[in-house]
Amino acid sequence: MGRRKKEPKRVHRENIASAASILFMENGISATSMDDIAKAAGYSKATLYVYFENKEEIISILVLESMQKLYKYIASSLEQHDTARARYDLICQGLVQYQEEFPFYFKMVLDKINIDFESRDYLPEEKETYQVGEDINDKIKDFLIAGMEKGELRHDLDILSVIFTFWGMLSGFIQLSSNKEAYIESAMNLSKKKFLENGFHMLYLSIANTEI
Repeated sequence: MGRRKKEPKRVHRENIASAASILFMENGISATSMDDIAKAAGYSKATLYVYFENKEEIISILVLESMQKLYKYIASSLEQHDTARARYDLICQGLVQYQEEFPFYFKMVLDKINIDFESRDYLPEEKETYQVGEDINDKIKDFLIAGMEKGELRHDLDILSVIFTFWGMLSGFIQLSSNKEAYIESAMNLSKKKFLENGFHMLYLSIANTEI
């Protein structure tokens, strides 16, 4: 315990959040108590409360981490190519990879986030999470504008509306393919990969400039 006390507070918080993440994935958030987290992380419950006031604060850390990971996936995808279709395909592939590697986080980033920062009743991580989400939206906005300017995407796109539709449709396709993979293969005779490719293509056609 002496060595633990000498470690920075950040290390303890990361250890606890990591243990909590595993429990949340295995048992769900509501079924996981602070006692469970303390035991899994190797801390006493009293020590746990030195680093986190409650479970909600731990969740806020994990949501922020998930958004930061998602931002890296999106940014990396957009930096690799210039054409709208190639960049779009990489975004889709990046989201699929993100969901497969971090299914728990994928669900978390789709949940409701706090947008009211006028009062003091919010956690610092919530504001950071909101900002990362705005940064992701800005990346998608730049992608859409660049595609429109090059004539690859429709010139009449309502940017904000497309961004929200984009996220809703893509995340829906990906989550559905994960939840219903066996049914898709049985009823449609399609692999998960092919099902996603078809869905992604249909969505792209809705924003593509078909006159070129």
